[in-house]
Formats: sequence, structure tokens, C-alpha cells
Amino acid sequence: MPDRFTTPPPQPAGNVELNLTPEQVRRVELNRLKAKARQRELEQTASSSTSHEQPNANNKRPLQAIPATSTSPTVPVRKEKPLKRDSRLGKYFEYDLSKMVNSKGGFLVEDDMEANDDERRKEKERERQRAVKNLEPPVHLEKEKNPKCGECLVSMDIDHQFRNVFGVNVCHRCKNDKPEKYSLLTKTECREDYLLTDSELKDEDELPHILKANPHKATWNNMMLFLRMQVEAFALKKWGTFEALDAEFVRRENDKKKKKGKKFEEGLKELRRRTREGVWQKRRDAEHQHVFGDAEITGDDGEAVQRCRECGFEVEIELL
Repeated sequence: MPDRFTTPPPQPAGNVELNLTPEQVRRVELNRLKAKARQRELEQTASSSTSHEQPNANNKRPLQAIPATSTSPTVPVRKEKPLKRDSRLGKYFEYDLSKMVNSKGGFLVEDDMEANDDERRKEKERERQRAVKNLEPPVHLEKEKNPKCGECLVSMDIDHQFRNVFGVNVCHRCKNDKPEKYSLLTKTECREDYLLTDSELKDEDELPHILKANPHKATWNNMMLFLRMQVEAFALKKWGTFEALDAEFVRRENDKKKKKGKKFEEGLKELRRRTREGVWQKRRDAEHQHVFGDAEITGDDGEAVQRCRECGFEVEIELL
């Protein structure tokens, strides 16, 4: 490696005195610094080229930086940064509404099982009706003003739901001890056992009822529960006596049996008719079908005979 050249400080030649102005001295010093910087760059370039050409300790080509303008297949790919969003557009979020699915509050649901708006509206209406029916009345601070049980005349722990809906003051203990009076009946039981109609059961002035969610399916109508003693009183008012109610029940059961037997007989007749038609059709299909051949002339007057190819049956015909 050649010795490094240095630039000595400026010195006047001999005893000649240079009369330089301060501006000229500044320019000379600036040019000297530029020359030194240029010489240093040339030395670094020469040393780097010499080190790259010489192999390393493993007798391999030394590593060197790959410039960005290189066309080598191993050149690293520089990912372009995305363009910055214009701040003048404001703050907003882009959503593809066609791909969004209503998850019903975070629960996983199938696309085909999404609730209908009409069903949700009906469910809210049923919940509102149940809430109105189940409101509890306020409790008085004075003990004498609170209602008591109509059975034991002692307990004030009455069932407020029975009081609000049915107008009956009964405690929980008496209600459980006397199911023949305070048990609840469904709409189907009232219709089948006491022979009451749907219009009579829907009349809340005559037969008040409790609304509860349908246990079979939440989207169905509310379940209507009636008080047994009120249903029996209304049925007694309608039919006069329980014997008349039992007689009407027996009559309707007999009518059901007769209708069921009549329907069975009609079905049996239809089955017999179809059976007969089937046998007749089978017999008809089993009959022989003649297959006649060409006509054979038997006389001079134009008479001819056609003969079946299978059984030999002959038919006389007249040729025109």
C-alpha cells in the first residue's frame, strides 16, 4: 500500500513575503481542505477495491454490499410502502355491506336461520303482555292494610299474581294444599274437559288467564292458564249442572266414534272398489288379443278371410 500523502501547511517560499488579503487567505485554506477530502476518497476507493479482489481466509470471494441497481437474482426485493391516506378525506372506515352478517349480539347463527322481523316483533309484544300481567302491587307499611289469605285468614304471604289476574287472595301454602280449587288449567284442557269454546276462553271479563311463554317453542303464542275454580263456575253456568256437562261430553264422544267409524267404512269401500278394479283390469289384460294377418280371398264375389296368427281365429271381410 503506498504511503499516504499529506498536505503541509502553507509556508512562504524563502524569505519572500506574500502580501495576501484576508479573503485570499480564506480561499487558499478552503481549496487546501477540498484537496485533502478528494485525496481521502481516492485512498478509500483504492483500498476497498484491493480488499474485494483478494480472497478471504476460506479462499472464497469476500462479501460485499449489493447495490440497489444490481440485476442479480439474489438482490433483495424492497417492498414499496403504501401511499399515505389523504388527511383531507376525514376519519372514516370502509365496510363491504354485502358481506356483513348480523351475528345477533355475538352469538353464532346460521344464515338460513336468521330471525324474521315479524317474529321478533310478535315476541316483544308477547313479553310486554306477560310483564303487564305479572306486575306486583305495592305493599303498605301498615300491617292492617295488607290483604290476607281468603282460606286461612291469617297469612299475608299471598300470591300477587293470583290477586292481580284472578282477583283471588290466597297464600302459597293454601294454594298448594287445595289443588282442586287453585290449580291451573291450560286452554286445551278447558276446551276438551269443560267443553268451552275459544271465544269464551278469550273473554277476560269472564275467564281471566295468566300468560306464560310457550314451553314447546318460543316463537309460538303464549300459553294461557286458567284457574280451575273459575272455569268450573263458568262451565256450571253454561251447562246448568255437571250431569248435563257429562251427558254432553258422552254425546260428543259418541259422535266422534260414529264419524270415525263412518270414515273407516268409506275408506274400506274405496279400498274394495280399487281392488275390484285392479282384478278386473288384470283379467282384461290377461285376455287374448288377436293378431290378424293379411286378408285371403276365398271367392269371386270379393269375400276374404283374415286369420289370427296365434290362435287361428278367422274373420270374414269384404274387399271393396
